[in-house]
Amino acid sequence: MPDPLVPVRAMWAADAASAALGIRLEELGEGRARVSMVVRDDMVNGHDLCHGGLIATLADSAFALACNSRGPVTVAAGFSVDFLQPGRRGQTLHADAREVSLRGRSGVYDVTVRADDPVGGEVVAEFRGRSRALGGPTGRTGG
Repeated sequence: MPDPLVPVRAMWAADAASAALGIRLEELGEGRARVSMVVRDDMVNGHDLCHGGLIATLADSAFALACNSRGPVTVAAGFSVDFLQPGRRGQTLHADAREVSLRGRSGVYDVTVRADDPVGGEVVAEFRGRSRALGGPTGRTGG
């Protein structure tokens, strides 16, 4: 039986933005994904903390994988993020995305970002994404 996650893996392979940040795919399944990123020197802000936009980007990358894992091309309709504590230089941040609800073309996904330990680490941020399926298979569409 063919792997139903091949299209989303192709989408991930073409994701230059996530690759530039060193984001790594750790786990992938239908409606879920986990990615990680080491906080580098060039990722800290003027307070010597991981820039919040980069934490949101990490969570968004996990969200993109989870919501595209069902097959059709799916994009973000919006998201919110709550920062609970800072990420710090040298930490590995893990973003664990899971499908909360999927109805028709709309979905809701929660992403928890943890420091150092993907399961028991301190929670850095909670992200909620809303998705909208556009149709067509996931993967690089050009343009």
